[in-house]
Amino acid sequence: MRSANPPGGPGDPSAAPAGAELALDGVRLGHHVGGAVPGTVGLHIAPGELLAVVGPSGCGKTTLLRTLAGLLPPLEGRVTQDGEPVRRPGADRAVVFQDDALLPWRSVRGNVELPLAIRRVHRSERRRRAQEWLERVGLGGHAHKLPHQLSGGQRQRVQLARALAGRPRAVLMDEPFGALDAHTRAGMQDLLVEILRGTGATVVFVTHDVDEALHLGDRVVLFGSGDVLDVPHPRAREARDAPATAALRRRVLDSL
Repeated sequence: MRSANPPGGPGDPSAAPAGAELALDGVRLGHHVGGAVPGTVGLHIAPGELLAVVGPSGCGKTTLLRTLAGLLPPLEGRVTQDGEPVRRPGADRAVVFQDDALLPWRSVRGNVELPLAIRRVHRSERRRRAQEWLERVGLGGHAHKLPHQLSGGQRQRVQLARALAGRPRAVLMDEPFGALDAHTRAGMQDLLVEILRGTGATVVFVTHDVDEALHLGDRVVLFGSGDVLDVPHPRAREARDAPATAALRRRVLDSL
């Protein structure tokens, strides 16, 4: 997922932090009031890896992401980042939701700047970084628009720019392209691959779409069974019908 980028840009490897190492050890997911996800989870996510998570509705995929983000404590077990317990949200773990979650009264640039403003990044620096990321996601000319003036795909681009502008070490993505049409979804997948190059970020990507998981992931977690499978040709669309990819697709579909 890494390649050269223009020096000084948002994907400049010299400016990018190393990806976070995330781990769950004997973790029981769930809510004290709403109940627990069956079984326990043991999972290691390597720095810089893109891990795709698939599974049937209601199996706990979103709960997994919320727990990794520090938004929801585990009922049992230990969640760590670089060996340290995850107890609360952190600025180096960004979350991207299916709902774009943009603030409707803030401009596109204002939305991208928001996490930087919360961290008290100087105004000139956060504007520079926001504009760089908007250019990179193809929305440089839309900075002054409001979210309602954009298409669904454009709003997801803004959300992606907002998440990455803060140079997170981990990006947790909960079906971010699930509401998009097939053409726009494929474009967003390609954009994600392109803009993650050089960031160094570790990515956990939840999806219902098996082909999306096999295109994006270095590995795929079959959530529920606990199987973790290597993807033979990650991020290579031309390998969609390769025998190894086709066999893995059948195995994932059978698990669902």
